[in-house]
Amino acid sequence: MINNFDRMLSSEDVMRRRASFLQRIHIDGPLLIILLTLAAGSLFVLYSASGKNWDLLSKQATSFGIGLVSMFIIAQLEPRFMARWVPLAYLAGVLLLVVVDVMGHNAMGATRWINIPGVIRFQPSEFMKIIMPATLAWYLSKRTLPPDLKHVAISLVLIGVPFILIVRQPDLGTALLILASGAFVLFMGGLRWRWIISVIAAAVPVAVAMWFFVMHDYQKQRVLTFLDPESDPLGTGWNIIQSKAAIGSGGVFGKGWLLGTQSHLDFLPESHTDFIIAVLGEEFGLVGICMLLIVYLLLIGRGLVITAQAQTLFGKLLAGSLTMTFFVYVFVNIGMVSGLLPVVGVPLPFISYGGTSLVTLLSAFGVLMSIHTHRKWIAQV
Repeated sequence: MINNFDRMLSSEDVMRRRASFLQRIHIDGPLLIILLTLAAGSLFVLYSASGKNWDLLSKQATSFGIGLVSMFIIAQLEPRFMARWVPLAYLAGVLLLVVVDVMGHNAMGATRWINIPGVIRFQPSEFMKIIMPATLAWYLSKRTLPPDLKHVAISLVLIGVPFILIVRQPDLGTALLILASGAFVLFMGGLRWRWIISVIAAAVPVAVAMWFFVMHDYQKQRVLTFLDPESDPLGTGWNIIQSKAAIGSGGVFGKGWLLGTQSHLDFLPESHTDFIIAVLGEEFGLVGICMLLIVYLLLIGRGLVITAQAQTLFGKLLAGSLTMTFFVYVFVNIGMVSGLLPVVGVPLPFISYGGTSLVTLLSAFGVLMSIHTHRKWIAQV
């Protein structure tokens, strides 16, 4: 028996030595292929959406490079190590949001950035998209599940502090994404259905209260425009009308790369950021949009597989929340551009122009790779 046991151990060691190169460096092959596909597609579409702006393209390519390096570094970290530093990261994130609130950089009527002249300008709220679900996953993984009322209340406080600070910037879109990322952790932690139903029932009075006491005039106007875009076709309704016109004019196969009129003739504002899928729809048609959705589905599917195979409670909660938050990202942007949801300023993941958002997304998938490739760690954190 002892000899057989020793032989089994040595067989496992042989299997470990035969692990692929990507596995040894803690990179998930399928995820990497999908992400590189999105990177190539992003630069392809962005070149047209930006009006052949090489400077914009080079900045996006640089952000992809920084994001991939960040993803690789994070993938090397054991989930146990990340869990140990999550509380400190949460405190640092909240502190940065307070700095933004007190002395942040203002652009286009919103104070969302910390600007270090000549060095960097970044948006701290983007980092909370990873830190928020990681914090709740760390907290709940140390408790008995499903969580009782006390732990749910503490979790809501942990979500509420950054949510309020981000709403004050104002950035309702990012605030709702962070709220969703925390809510997904609670849901996967086994939140009781009677509490979920209570939250849904409370949504209406909360929405009414936000309308009168929290939302800014421009945010209210976005909701009114969503309900009736034609009420102000040359003002607040312009973006959504032009985006739907661009998508509709592309038909099934599109007009062809660089042949779109809505973006190239400047009918479509923000064509390289929030409304970039309208450019994709105009130039590549329904076929192009469907191909992008298939790639997104593959990415989400891989994330759910990693969630199912995670060996720790912390890993399951974090991987599941990050994957579902990514789904919300895609759903909100496409719903917004197609007129199914109000405009909230959420970029299309990996396709829209934006450095901080891109680095954050790739870092999140680095966390997924870490969870998947460090599966020999069994102990709870």
